[in-house]
Amino acid sequence: MRKLLIVPVLLLCFACNMDRSEALKEGVWRAELKLTDTEVLPFNFEVTSRDALKIFNGDEVILVTDVNYSNDTIVFKTPVFEGYIQAVAKDSSLEGFYIKESLDRVVPFSAKYGLKNRFDLNTEKTIVNVSGNWETVFSPDSEDDAYIAKGIFKQEGTKVTGTFRTTTGDYRYLEGVMDGTTMKLSTFDGAHAFLFTAEVNDSTMNGMFYSGNHWKEPFVAKRNDLYELPDANDLTYLNEGYDALEFTFPDAEGEQISLSDDRFKNKVVVVQIMGTWCPNCLDESKYYTEFYDNNAEKDIEFVALAFEYAKTKEKAFESIKRLKDDIGISYPILLAQYGTSSKSKAQEKLPMLNHVLSYPTSIFIDKKGKVRKIHTGFNGPATGYKFIEFKTEFSEFIDELLEE
Repeated sequence: MRKLLIVPVLLLCFACNMDRSEALKEGVWRAELKLTDTEVLPFNFEVTSRDALKIFNGDEVILVTDVNYSNDTIVFKTPVFEGYIQAVAKDSSLEGFYIKESLDRVVPFSAKYGLKNRFDLNTEKTIVNVSGNWETVFSPDSEDDAYIAKGIFKQEGTKVTGTFRTTTGDYRYLEGVMDGTTMKLSTFDGAHAFLFTAEVNDSTMNGMFYSGNHWKEPFVAKRNDLYELPDANDLTYLNEGYDALEFTFPDAEGEQISLSDDRFKNKVVVVQIMGTWCPNCLDESKYYTEFYDNNAEKDIEFVALAFEYAKTKEKAFESIKRLKDDIGISYPILLAQYGTSSKSKAQEKLPMLNHVLSYPTSIFIDKKGKVRKIHTGFNGPATGYKFIEFKTEFSEFIDELLEE
């Protein structure tokens, strides 16, 4: 694996220093990531200029401006996240890899110009409509690995959009098709490459979930418009004997930051457990940044604790700086851990919590320093009304704490 990474890294280094070649054709391309011998994950992107392109996932549009050329090679990287595409251009096609260096992951990548359909259909006939809510279990036959989810889908003709919500977050914007009785959904955002396939009848589906080329698991689902996941405010809590949160972690300048510091005293504080590699954390950080900036005059502070899988402290802080710069975060992000994103290791850093179940997790602290609520996961914009519901609940609870 490491040998595979040498060439992409060198090309990335040289790309900024060599004469740039002919740009990619402007217009729509269809890309494919090869996950197995038989399964590919497709997504569409549009080249809008020599130095910019857009990646599409349902209602999500990701603007990519980190684009570099080196002879016949192009390297492009989505905002915030570490992963990048490195490919060789040949006429109206691309051949290369999707690469995440810190995790030693390489996925074969290809793209063709002018193909607008995300998935090719074997039949145009619409046999099943999956619109609605689906009670879902991933890895249903594994006692240790099984977890629940809620599928939320909308189908128009053969096109399907939606997401899966879990107790720890959502799978963001999924887009795909109903091909006869087969549902196919995918998303690619630079951090995650997800493919879902399932055989569906009117009331059940049996499928497989692929995360890149390194992980796959089965899932089953049944229609249930009344199904709801457990309350996200009840999943994580303080262990017996604790009523406060304590930590001391460094910021990028090496300063050790604690909740006992003056900036947090007599204020409502939201502590965000997150990682720069995490798409749900990105969605949450965008919302928190907007809220923080719009309420700067109030007695409220945010502080994020980053649990990074980057192999060195320097690389971890580079990722933190990129996140802060890209979305304009003005509250502090502290480095709580690097070298792994293990939740059990994270819990060791915060032993007052029963567990760290999810990135992200938000801890609400009142003006007296007591933990008042812990919210596990984040319902992002792909979840529709749940995102709106979260924002309303968040704002109302903050106001309640501020008035005390």
